[in-house]
Amino acid sequence: MRLLLPVLVLVALMAMLMLRGYVHSEILADHRIRAEAATDKVPERILDGGPVIDTRGGRATSLKVPDHRLVLTFDDGPDPTWTPKVLDVLKKHHAHAVFFVTGTMASRYPDLVKRMVDEGHEIGLHTFNHPDLSFQSKKRIDWELSQNQLALAGAAGIRTSLFRPPYSSFADAMDDRSWPVTEYIGTRGYITVVNNTDSEDWQKPGVRQIIRNATPKSGKGAVVLMHDSGGDRHQTVQALDRFLPEMRDKGYAFDNLTEALDAPTAHTAVAGPELWKGKAWIFLVQASEHITDVLVVGLSIIGSLVIGRFVLMLLLSGIHARRVRRKDFRWGAPVTQPVSVLVPAYNEAKCIENTVRSLMASEHPIEVLVIDDGSSDGTARIVEAMGLPNVRVVRQLNAGKPAALNRGLANARHDIIVMMDGDTVFEPSTVRELVQPFGDPRVGAVAGNAKVGNRDSLIGAWQHIEYVMGFNLDRRMYDVLRCMPTIPGAVGAFRRSALERVGGMSDDTLAEDTDITMAMHRDGWRVVYAEKARAWTEAPESVQQLWSQRYRWSYGTMQAIWKHRRALVERGPSGRFGRVGLPLVSLFMVVAPLLAPLIDVFLLYGVVFGPTEKTIVAWLGVLAIQVVCAAYAFRLDRERMTHLISLPLQQILYRQLMYVVLLQSWITALTGGRLRWQKLRRTGVVEAPGGPVPRQQARRESDERRPVG
Repeated sequence: MRLLLPVLVLVALMAMLMLRGYVHSEILADHRIRAEAATDKVPERILDGGPVIDTRGGRATSLKVPDHRLVLTFDDGPDPTWTPKVLDVLKKHHAHAVFFVTGTMASRYPDLVKRMVDEGHEIGLHTFNHPDLSFQSKKRIDWELSQNQLALAGAAGIRTSLFRPPYSSFADAMDDRSWPVTEYIGTRGYITVVNNTDSEDWQKPGVRQIIRNATPKSGKGAVVLMHDSGGDRHQTVQALDRFLPEMRDKGYAFDNLTEALDAPTAHTAVAGPELWKGKAWIFLVQASEHITDVLVVGLSIIGSLVIGRFVLMLLLSGIHARRVRRKDFRWGAPVTQPVSVLVPAYNEAKCIENTVRSLMASEHPIEVLVIDDGSSDGTARIVEAMGLPNVRVVRQLNAGKPAALNRGLANARHDIIVMMDGDTVFEPSTVRELVQPFGDPRVGAVAGNAKVGNRDSLIGAWQHIEYVMGFNLDRRMYDVLRCMPTIPGAVGAFRRSALERVGGMSDDTLAEDTDITMAMHRDGWRVVYAEKARAWTEAPESVQQLWSQRYRWSYGTMQAIWKHRRALVERGPSGRFGRVGLPLVSLFMVVAPLLAPLIDVFLLYGVVFGPTEKTIVAWLGVLAIQVVCAAYAFRLDRERMTHLISLPLQQILYRQLMYVVLLQSWITALTGGRLRWQKLRRTGVVEAPGGPVPRQQARRESDERRPVG
């Protein structure tokens, strides 16, 4: 069920995009055109007859327009630019015309169709998406007609009996391929209207030439072919404005077809289910247009954010690396005093021994407090049975990680507090490297370098890439910008005084590490990144576990941003973080990941419906940028590049899961839902590089560090 709503949202967006492609003739369109064929099967009376062909009831007759009557016809519209101009000219000169509209354009611009009908013009069908019907089956012809009628019903509440085939010409151009279509059209109740005077305005020959082409000889009546769509029609509009008064002065009348033939109107009002089906169709098409416009804007935004983030990461992470790796770089006086390491643990029986033994190998003097948060698997007994010096167990009823950390803080003996997770192991140098930035009295908290220890599986490898590129490269960038959003729970350190000033760890959000980090910034403390303080954590090994973890992270981050929103309008350090840090965190950690699926939605659409080659090239370009950033991040972290082999697959599969997780987090936040803390199942497979620390060695090294006397 947790997947259902986000998946439905994504499916709905894809459906809207496909509907938009359908009415833009990007899907199911057929642009083939047949060459001329023989005319053996076409009756002579049709070839020599007029432009109005009636094959209803099995007959084959044709009609001509009476002398001094002109039926102006406009094909391929309505067009949002040129059709209103054509209608304005017709209204100015009190002339009527016939508009042969396509279903695609009528669906997109229904107001123009309604205006045509309201102003006395006649509407004819020009198929839905303009295929050559001689290529099509009867089923496809019926579909083209019914879809076109559906659009008319929704736009103007009418049906029409007039039809003009795409790519048609004069009656004498009818051949053995187009004639069977004309006969079939008659069986469906339609009159076929071709033309006997072609303005050739589509060639843009100039206003004078269009007028000459549209003028019949010797006062004859005519059906005149013009266009109100399909390109720049300014010559058509100018020619029409001159043609109408000139021909009226010569005694011509400009009528729609049934007026010219003194026949009943071609329009029939629709009602009931047919009308509502048409209105529903127009509503869906309009919704798809608006939603797609929004998606395109979103795609532009995400493109700018992705490129901007990559540029910032590459530039600022390089600055950070050069600064902290200078031989003369110092945070201040070396920090040598003992520190307290807090290890909150809830049912960590499989991991806790590795965690504690890794701490016993620390090169920095420490005390270890394992805060057992009501474990039911004997976690506390395991630690007590180890009998290690400087390791204490504090027990409490299950109250959550923030409460466990606050309990540990109250029992800690030292002024620098290191926090780690119960499934994490430290290298011997981790604590020493983590606390050195406290040589600068402005530093209130330090983020360490969290590493994925179980990277041998495919999911682990993908998270390894994410940690190195998406987390640690980000932390270098945020360090330079002085707005780091999160001290990772796996490896972080704090001044006790700084923690106490902000009220300790809070359980207001599910991301207590992000919450406390933002509170530190608002209180005026610097938060920095220590790249050499490496910690090895066990990443989720199943999709279910990964989902639970990231869902909590995403939702908790949103909660923290909302909790600290007042920083946007405050002054001093809080205001600086609010106007620099919060927007960056919101853009890069919430908005960008939420909009990022648009890249893949448009990729899928482009690959399936075209332009395929350009779409693939564009996606490969984005992937190349990501590869460059990832390779740079791996180089900074001195990681092997071999794991980057799975990066393309990560972008296709893993990233989609993260999208759905974030979307569900948004839905939970917007609907006011509550998310409970979910314990992840651990296996205890993660060890620091070099293997576990033997029990005897750990005890001996601890004895050597124990103060004498």
